[in-house]
Amino acid sequence: MSFAAQTKKELTTVANDPCCMRAELQALVTFNGKVHTLDGRRVLDVETENVSTARRIYTQLRAVTELHPEVLVRKKMRLKKNNVYAVRMVYNVDGAMERIGVAAADDGRLRPADGAPVQNCCERAFLRGAFLATGSVNDPGSNSYHLELTVHELEQAERIQRLTAVYDLHPRVIRRKNGYVVYLKEGEKIVEFLSVIGAHQALLRFEDVRILKGMRNQVNRLVNCETANMNKTISAAVRQLEVISLIDERMGLDQLPDHLREVADLRRRFPEANLQELCERLGNRVTKSGLNHRFRKLEQIADHLRQGRSVGAHG
Repeated sequence: MSFAAQTKKELTTVANDPCCMRAELQALVTFNGKVHTLDGRRVLDVETENVSTARRIYTQLRAVTELHPEVLVRKKMRLKKNNVYAVRMVYNVDGAMERIGVAAADDGRLRPADGAPVQNCCERAFLRGAFLATGSVNDPGSNSYHLELTVHELEQAERIQRLTAVYDLHPRVIRRKNGYVVYLKEGEKIVEFLSVIGAHQALLRFEDVRILKGMRNQVNRLVNCETANMNKTISAAVRQLEVISLIDERMGLDQLPDHLREVADLRRRFPEANLQELCERLGNRVTKSGLNHRFRKLEQIADHLRQGRSVGAHG
């Protein structure tokens, strides 16, 4: 089961007060419902591919409307051919919609009839219903964090934006071919949204994976940094040893001033050491900057020898 499916399954177990049940159902019906005519009767269908969500819609429709909906199952003909569950109201549809708080447009799509929920708990419930109806969230172990709700109309997207702004989430909205997508891409914002809608187990799992990924990334950065420093040290040591060998072959190390001959001998004895370790071998008489300066002097001497130029005194 995907992380999104687990999250929705958890949300269908959240207990609701009567006002919150109506707010959650209002979102579910608004985003997944449609009114149409069947055999001369007005019918309300609320569809979902998630069986736990279908069960939630059914029980809450019964509780809010005090009517008995039907449940139909059909198989999608495209892509994964998942089951589609339709919770259908065939009697007193107008009365049911009035109790839920939705109204039908000319095309059969639904919208909240009495505005957004007023109470804070009902706002959370509405957002929970919106996620159950249209939401998805990436597994926290994937390469990126992403939570989105896909809706038909810009007005619906803006309603979600307004409700989430109370919690300082401020999701973005983009236009897609079949509607609008309200989305969050920051891990902390997704965690906060899961908290708002009551998905606390999903939140804990998301945080556990996010923290583990953060620690792993930090370790990788440290390892990469250490590896880069090691490669830098090795490259410098190899270059210095080549310089020292050239000087030894062309003029002899005994021709060098004492302080340069000292570091040349030291590098040959400790080819793997970094500058700090070489300084310690010298009893910290020379700083890293001073030691680096001496190696640069050796490189200058080697350059003169390669060019056939005379080598004068070097400080």
